Amino acid sequence: MLQYPELEKKLKYHFGYDQFRPGQRQIIEDALQNRDLMVVMPTGGGKSLCFQLPALLKQGLTVVVSPLIALMQDQVEALRNNNISATFLNSSLNAYQVRSREEAIMNGKVKLLYVAPERLVSERFLPLLDVVKEKVGIANFAIDEAHCVSEWGHDFRPEYRQLISLRKRYPQVPTTALTATATDRVRADIIQQLGLKQPSIHITSFNRQNLYYEVRPKSKRAYADILEIVRENEGSGIIYCLTRKKVDELTFKLQNDKVAALPYHAGLSDEERSTNQTRFIRDDVRVMVATVAFGMGINKPDVRFVIHSDLPRNLESYYQESGRAGRDDEPSRCTLFFNYGDIKTIEWSINQKTDAQEQLIAKQQLRQVIDYAEGTDCRRTIQLGYFGERFPGNCGNCDNCRNPKPVQDWTIEAMKFLSCVARCKERFGMGHIIDVLRGGKTQKIALNRHDELSTYGIGKDKTVDEWRMLGRSLLHQGLIEQTSDGYSVLKLNALSWEVMRKQRQVMIVVPVAEKITWEETSSAKGVEVEILTHRLRSLRKKLADEQSIPPYVIFHDSTLKLMSQVQPTTLTEFGKLSGVGSHKLAQYGEIFLAEIQAYRQEQGLPSDIKVNSRPSSNSPSDTELTTLQLYQQGLSIDQIAKERNIRPTTIIRHLADLIEKNQRIDLSQLVTLEHQQKIWQVLEVLGDIALTPIREHLGESYSFDEIRLVRGMWRREKRSSQK
Repeated sequence: MLQYPELEKKLKYHFGYDQFRPGQRQIIEDALQNRDLMVVMPTGGGKSLCFQLPALLKQGLTVVVSPLIALMQDQVEALRNNNISATFLNSSLNAYQVRSREEAIMNGKVKLLYVAPERLVSERFLPLLDVVKEKVGIANFAIDEAHCVSEWGHDFRPEYRQLISLRKRYPQVPTTALTATATDRVRADIIQQLGLKQPSIHITSFNRQNLYYEVRPKSKRAYADILEIVRENEGSGIIYCLTRKKVDELTFKLQNDKVAALPYHAGLSDEERSTNQTRFIRDDVRVMVATVAFGMGINKPDVRFVIHSDLPRNLESYYQESGRAGRDDEPSRCTLFFNYGDIKTIEWSINQKTDAQEQLIAKQQLRQVIDYAEGTDCRRTIQLGYFGERFPGNCGNCDNCRNPKPVQDWTIEAMKFLSCVARCKERFGMGHIIDVLRGGKTQKIALNRHDELSTYGIGKDKTVDEWRMLGRSLLHQGLIEQTSDGYSVLKLNALSWEVMRKQRQVMIVVPVAEKITWEETSSAKGVEVEILTHRLRSLRKKLADEQSIPPYVIFHDSTLKLMSQVQPTTLTEFGKLSGVGSHKLAQYGEIFLAEIQAYRQEQGLPSDIKVNSRPSSNSPSDTELTTLQLYQQGLSIDQIAKERNIRPTTIIRHLADLIEKNQRIDLSQLVTLEHQQKIWQVLEVLGDIALTPIREHLGESYSFDEIRLVRGMWRREKRSSQK
């Protein structure tokens, strides 16, 4: 068994991080003791690491249940980029690919397998799993997006219900259930439906401190407001709309305003949706305009803003969708546009439901969203309260807290309100309580003889909106509770009685209409860092395009910013940066150090960067010499890559640099003479520019690898002719 003090070293070696995020270490320790786990951790909190690191430290295969193909592929790509043996099995593969991957799994060459729930419990797949258990062992079942197992969750999927069969078939294999959002009811349902045995339950705070939350009125100039947000914020963004028509209209407007935007909704073909999603993930476009069909399984950490141009259907969905911003812990913005027209659209949708109870619950959830949008309390207090987490307010990172509104003492009014709830025997909702307080003449009041109560008519001095504002605030502050069965019945709690006994003061915020602006401070040093970060981001994009992977798989934005701030001068310093593991240091260290050095030279700063022990730029580095020796021994590019545990594209880069540095490599063994001549001609015309425009000029029959190798020879000849 691994000694727990070693966990940080393993974390740095495999994933490049110096320390665990809150809650991760304890979860991993419990996983290493083969316990069943129930993990509730917000989006961006680091759920994946909680099963990925134990998978590397335990014997056998870890099977990860994931509902979406895109999510599987993203996570496997990121793991492989850290030199971790992971694979997936899904419908995107042909029969040969499935067979070869299954063979690798049975031979113990894979540590993490990602698979969809329906495939996992199929009659064909379970016998394969039996063989794996006998030959290499099964370390863990990790059930990602575990809320899908519960009918009370926001994204119920019936196929998840079948996963209980894993517990019956493999009773000794521990199971880890993971989700980003789950109320008490959903958590209990997950534990029951998956058959977890005395699970260790870990619930980290739902508070995402890096996200700025704001609600804006949706006026006639709503599009201008959206465009302003898009232009204010550098980086990627998602804009959610209620309807397909709205998605298409908004995309068209943004494109006309020279914003690189694409649509995503169920009306597009599977191929269109997949292409648009890939282009967004790879930073080919900045903005995705989408219905809520888009988002689950999007493993893009550097989304800088999420805009809801229409009202979401419930608070849980809003938390999930807005939470796709800032998964890398960098400052990000979540804006909700609200007007009452959206309510009618959602109500129409709710009325299409055939189940009366479903309708009731959906209407209650809509009311909670409206309360959030109209709420004057701290946005985090409202959101976190929905998940049963108490938050004191004054977060300093939402519109209500950044622009404090006048606070008034409404203790007397609160006592009246709560007393009325008590006298109505805690059997009614907010609307009825307000009617009683204001002396209403409704049929319900007459039927229940509530016009005879002492609280009848004692609140005529306040409007319906004022009483509703107080009721909302009491709920948000936890001074009263509400049933979640669709009827929204108000219930008193211990704090309610403290108010009524004059043991607790009630302060509420009085709203003032004012536009909130979202600003970040800037300085000369900050501008410098931004310029270098932008250059490193461009380099990352170029490398990612060459490898056909999303840019964030190479390094997260937070790591690029750290590079720009620290500006390391050696590989040792570079390797100490958070987000740089041993594999990425070997693969990308020299390339990024060279870019930092070039920037420092242009700025007239000292640039004594030593990538290795050979200071001459025309001398091969240690890592290039290692590649050269293996190449001269007759190994192919793929064999060298396998031997050195780095990507073939990195070996190609080494060989191109070795050619440029006048080392003995026969280019004709790597690129045909015909292709050499054509690439050379294009280089003579276009000059020493990036590979992508060169390839666009040549056509798809020419690879980036060929162009890079020939460019190495071309550069060498150019330099020789200039001497």
